Amino acid sequence: MDWFTAIEFLLIIYLVVQLLRLLIADCDLQLQWAEKFGKSTGVLARKVVWVTGASSGIGEHLAYELAKAGSRLVLTARREKELQMVKKQCLSYGNMMDADVLVLPIDLLNFELHKPAVEEVIARFGQIDVLVNNAGRGQRAAWERTDLQVDRDMLEINVLSVLSLTKAALPHMLARGEGHIVNMSSVAGKIGAPLSGSYTGAKHALQGWFDCLRIEMFPKIHVTNLCPGPVFSNLLKDALTEKKGEVCNTEMKKDDRRMSTARCAQLCAIAMANKLDEVWISQHPVLLVVYCSQYMPTIFSWIFKRVGVKSAMKMREGR
Repeated sequence: MDWFTAIEFLLIIYLVVQLLRLLIADCDLQLQWAEKFGKSTGVLARKVVWVTGASSGIGEHLAYELAKAGSRLVLTARREKELQMVKKQCLSYGNMMDADVLVLPIDLLNFELHKPAVEEVIARFGQIDVLVNNAGRGQRAAWERTDLQVDRDMLEINVLSVLSLTKAALPHMLARGEGHIVNMSSVAGKIGAPLSGSYTGAKHALQGWFDCLRIEMFPKIHVTNLCPGPVFSNLLKDALTEKKGEVCNTEMKKDDRRMSTARCAQLCAIAMANKLDEVWISQHPVLLVVYCSQYMPTIFSWIFKRVGVKSAMKMREGR
């Protein structure tokens, strides 16, 4: 066997192994590797981690994962009562004291509160190590029927509020010479999600803005974009529709093929611990679709247009 044949054989073996890894994965292969062989979430111990949207869903369960890791937490959302309940649960994990968890209820759409909020966190803990921009809203409506004001609202909620809070915290991180910005994006930030044009556009914008920040601020500031697929949460209940002021008020079905919120949060924490740039968190077939869109964009586009909106929506909703 000559060298070229040997290399060809090894390459085939490598590709087969990677394919098998992908078929059993519920996240991208980089994150799968980090979970097995990378840094544990223990590296986040005593780090000051600020989680927005922490009163429910992925943000709530991410707070629990960080509490187990020993992080000092800042919990932000609009609903103080729910935040206090999350804090109580966080304190039940590990050797945390009451002073290790700050409940900071604010409406992130009130941009004037962002700088004072940053100052309050620094006054309490002296630093901000990680900012997790998790707060956001979903949307379900046909592109052509969606009011322009809904488009504006989605950008305000899912993009501009994130930029504003990050810009408020960034000078402190730069002064310290280090910091980590984590954004809750979506697979909709990678591929178009039919009947969610405003949401998809907002997540694409979020990805682009922070991809630029990652390059401009490296190596002082690390940026991680988390891209989950279908996950059990209250996203549909509060999702906007085609008209301003309306919400879907829809509950997810128990038999949907969605990832559990706890598992998603666990993978998010691992991505944070390893400071990965971008991760995809989803079960199949959505995970495979994201891979195809990334590495075979022309073929993917041709197929996806012909799959049809109904089939695409079923896959997106885990059905």
